[in-house]
Amino acid sequence: MSIRLIVGLGNPGPEYEQTRHNAGFWFIDNLAARFSAPPLKKESRFQALVSRARIAGQDVWLLEPQTFMNLSGEAVGAFARFYRIAVEDILVVHDELDIPPGTARLKKGGSTGGHRGLNDIVSKLGSQDFWRLRLGIGHPRQTNPKMAVIDYVLQRPGNEELDLISDAMTRALEIMPLMCEGKSADAMKTLHTAT
Repeated sequence: MSIRLIVGLGNPGPEYEQTRHNAGFWFIDNLAARFSAPPLKKESRFQALVSRARIAGQDVWLLEPQTFMNLSGEAVGAFARFYRIAVEDILVVHDELDIPPGTARLKKGGSTGGHRGLNDIVSKLGSQDFWRLRLGIGHPRQTNPKMAVIDYVLQRPGNEELDLISDAMTRALEIMPLMCEGKSADAMKTLHTAT
């Protein structure tokens, strides 16, 4: 198993660009820059922005669905079918309410935790067995219990929180070569020891 497709989840449009829900897009943008990938380009047939990076000697597709979060599976499913990418060779990067800012976690398969973008991907791929990189954004119950989750995720994080998310993202970027070489156990150990 080696990762052939890395998908970042978010919502298209400038009004969403800096919101917590776009952490997956932030990651893909940073990953593309780090590995000198060509700029992401709109691919209408996949309803996504697409690029390709060379990571640890592997060609890896980078994808940002432009369908809005809750329909992310449309782009991921179409892309994976077209390029015949196995479910276990896909890594989806997304914001995670259930872990605090400054934490990043890798897992394969399992529950979506109610994340609608993940739910749609599971539905379109017909499987939960893809990898997830979960970037912690915290939960409003810790800071403002009266705030609705949807309002929280569509808000811009404060500077301190943004610094924590950026730090976690940097640590996660460092393990991408291991994931792309198929060394997922080493990648998890490195990432989870660091946070």
